[in-house]
Amino acid sequence: MSHVVVGYDGTSESERALRWAVEEARLRRLPLTVCHAWQWPYPIEFIDREGVAIVRRMGEHMLDQGVALAHELAPGLKVRKRLDTGGPYLALLNQGPDAELIVVGSHPPEEMSVGSTVLRVAARADIPVAVVRSGSSRDGLVVVGVDGSPGADAALAFAFEEAALRGWRLRAVYGCWEPGAAPDGDLSLFGDEDKLRHVCGCVLERAVAPWLVKYPFVQAVTSLVLRPPREVLLEAAEGATLTVVGSRGAGAVGPLSVGATSDALLKHAPCTTTIVPRRVG
Repeated sequence: MSHVVVGYDGTSESERALRWAVEEARLRRLPLTVCHAWQWPYPIEFIDREGVAIVRRMGEHMLDQGVALAHELAPGLKVRKRLDTGGPYLALLNQGPDAELIVVGSHPPEEMSVGSTVLRVAARADIPVAVVRSGSSRDGLVVVGVDGSPGADAALAFAFEEAALRGWRLRAVYGCWEPGAAPDGDLSLFGDEDKLRHVCGCVLERAVAPWLVKYPFVQAVTSLVLRPPREVLLEAAEGATLTVVGSRGAGAVGPLSVGATSDALLKHAPCTTTIVPRRVG
């Protein structure tokens, strides 16, 4: 059965993620799975069975606290709990093929190393990952990045659905001033700004058009800016409640990392950011 997954570890960041996940599950009419991963914090040669049992019970109590909060926030919501051992990112990724969304709390940029849970989950998950940040605007605006790539189309699908579910406005943004953003890799476009604007504008409008038909009640606008995507999206995120981008855009990137623009948003966007893989659903 489809469900929404949220990681909970008792921190204020994970509580914000839990609140966001509860609302997602409620709006999507799906059960919520609250997940916590515990692990013995010492080398294996120092394992103490009584100590391990205590650490496990602490994890169970923490998980129960998260489940209780979820019930308090949405009394009618079906809430399940999942206690795993080992790394938290593996616990989140291993929630089964029926999960529709993973929700995690954010961390300050200096705490987001390559091995951080947030970056590892966002890079490896084959479903959308929402990284909840405390500074999210309450104005109800979804900003979605567009660049003509399959990843951007998946991001548009998620962004329009989210805007429709929550009754929010949507702004589709295309920052096209970098080589990877040029359609078909045509670098000659950068020698003629009017032509670049026309060609990229057509890409943007074609990408958004099907979703305007599918979600006619979503108030949506498009925005083409002749500046690098990272700059444009970070600026747009200042007034957004949610920013949505594909895990990898038009540029080349390894399979175990998100693209440069997605990475920048995860680390520096002031609002919640959802990373969407190319194939969703």
